[in-house]
Amino acid sequence: LSLHDALPISDDQGYGDLSCFGSKTIDTPNIDRIAKEGRKFTSFMVASPVCTPSRAALLTGCYPKRVGMHQHVLFPSSTKGLNPKEHTIADHLKSQGYATACFGKWHLGNQPQFLPTAQGFDTYYGIPYSNDMWPALRRFKCPDLPVLRDTKVVELIKDMDGQATLCKKFTDAATRFIRKNKKKPFFVYLPHAFVHGPRKASPQFMAKAKTVEQAQVEEVDWSVGQILKTLREEGLEKNTLVLFTSDNGPAGGLSAGPLRGRKGTAFEGGQREPTIAWWPETIPAGTTSNELTTAMDLHPTFATLAGANMPTDRVIDGKDVAPIILGKPDAK
Repeated sequence: LSLHDALPISDDQGYGDLSCFGSKTIDTPNIDRIAKEGRKFTSFMVASPVCTPSRAALLTGCYPKRVGMHQHVLFPSSTKGLNPKEHTIADHLKSQGYATACFGKWHLGNQPQFLPTAQGFDTYYGIPYSNDMWPALRRFKCPDLPVLRDTKVVELIKDMDGQATLCKKFTDAATRFIRKNKKKPFFVYLPHAFVHGPRKASPQFMAKAKTVEQAQVEEVDWSVGQILKTLREEGLEKNTLVLFTSDNGPAGGLSAGPLRGRKGTAFEGGQREPTIAWWPETIPAGTTSNELTTAMDLHPTFATLAGANMPTDRVIDGKDVAPIILGKPDAK
């Protein structure tokens, strides 16, 4: 059984934006290491080429239309969100005694009844929608960008220096949560605001990168490294599954590698994501799978790995792909 699950998600990052997936301009040593020590998935698809529907599908295991989240991305003025009656990965694992936390960009409804704390997460620290939804977005009138702890606003992001702090803030919150909950099962969902525009990274990454996109991807790589370092320091690595992916294909300045299309398109560049699973001594090291897998498969797969059946009172579109993730011979 997997006693711990960590799910770091990048935002608007393309298939070609990691060195282990072919980038020649971006250095991602920590993610490359989990690829070397784990398993790469070269045909992993998300359910939509934009944020809100993709995230809804990942968390529920359902096509966005089935859960009513298919029409568009949500804005600060949106009154809808993911129905709390839907069954999320967090709901499922919480029912099995896991401590559950979300750190980062939510984007599934910013009203209290739709926030992570109503969707199976014990705790939440992050921004309720995309980081570009603030006063500088001229097409729509938006307030200052709020940072929430659970359901309360604890900070406002008012400038680009504030934007640059988001990756570190969410990462630090995640590592604190892991240390605090190391004695029990936990699920950490870490959906970064990086590399969604407007873009700025922490000063040490901006100083050595040629572009801001490179700086942000490399800071996300640092974040993955911090999660792994924390797991190793606490002796948790052999019973923790870490899975890294992105919510949709690349926006401007980023790369889909060899794939056609990008964010917002239904070509593969919009929906096929660089994905890696790591679980030392359980997932075979240095392996690659080209089997078709999807973000919707994560919910039933995590349920299997936690030793608990999915609910039978609803349709879940995703499939249990644990045999593929675990590298079982001939798994389809």
